[in-house]
Amino acid sequence: MTSGLRKAASLAGRYLSAGKPHHAQWLITRKCNYRCVGCNVWKEQDEHELSATEIKKGLDILRDIGIVELTISGGDPLLRPDIAEILDYASERFITTVYDNGSMAAKRVETLRKVDFVAISIDSLDEAKNDAIKAVPGAWKSAMHTVEVLQKEGIRVAVTPTISQKNLYEIMDLTTYFTEKKIPMWFCLYSYDTSVDSKQLFRIGKANDEFIITDKEAMVNLCNQLIKALKKNKNILMTKKLLETLRRLYETNAERTWKCQALNQFIVIDHLGRISGCHNHNFTGTVFDLPTQWNSKEFQTLRKTYHDCIQCNYLCYIAYSLYGSPKSIISLASDQWKNIKLILK
Repeated sequence: MTSGLRKAASLAGRYLSAGKPHHAQWLITRKCNYRCVGCNVWKEQDEHELSATEIKKGLDILRDIGIVELTISGGDPLLRPDIAEILDYASERFITTVYDNGSMAAKRVETLRKVDFVAISIDSLDEAKNDAIKAVPGAWKSAMHTVEVLQKEGIRVAVTPTISQKNLYEIMDLTTYFTEKKIPMWFCLYSYDTSVDSKQLFRIGKANDEFIITDKEAMVNLCNQLIKALKKNKNILMTKKLLETLRRLYETNAERTWKCQALNQFIVIDHLGRISGCHNHNFTGTVFDLPTQWNSKEFQTLRKTYHDCIQCNYLCYIAYSLYGSPKSIISLASDQWKNIKLILK
């Protein structure tokens, strides 16, 4: 059996395992070389982080508790000098996506050969606007060059704009531009953290009036356009169900039609290995504690807290909550093409 088939068989078994989480996001570094206006990670950088050996130990634990899809981000994870060792290990065990702001991936092509996706953040086709959002001159040119290089090199690259009031009216143009080049698109949604608890796992941002979506009618229209485009455009890596949920959120003045599945279907890990159901809440132990904590009374209580939480609208958390159960995974596979077929190299 080839390594690709072994990986696929292992992933399929974990996907269909009930009562286990399937998604993890590991922010393996707080180092970042950008100054994005809608983010404050770069304001809270930390030189301390787990070693590659410690991360690999944690990855084994994630595999054993059922994780299938792993997102590696930061900061910018590609700034780590030991990133090749980490990605090689992760890509053998998970459907692995790596996030990059567009500054590093073109320099790390060989490091990225084995991962399933590299996600590049581009928020506008307007160079000046994009650079203003990133607060780094030349960010747009670097990101566009990176996408071109990765595609030419056969690396599975996707573009991931963050939808905000700043770029709301050009998301369809951005989508058309890249998908016509057969570059997949998936989207983030501008959100910000409201918690001020000192033990919150970490903070992503704070309210910025320029980015908060105020034109709800335009947002509903965008969702309708994307739902329509899904019928023909297989490079939009969103599902109808997710877009309908997002549309409802703006149609009904923030009515939530989902319940959060944090610490049930997904977990978040920071650069020190601390864990939480999602980053908005206090950390509760470390990744190394998961084997003994997962079925604990403490975690059962926390799951109820997360289930009723309405703090955020982070699109990835919504998606993980909508597609958590084995039944929903099968539904997802029928609604859009999934990574599982892409890993059979």
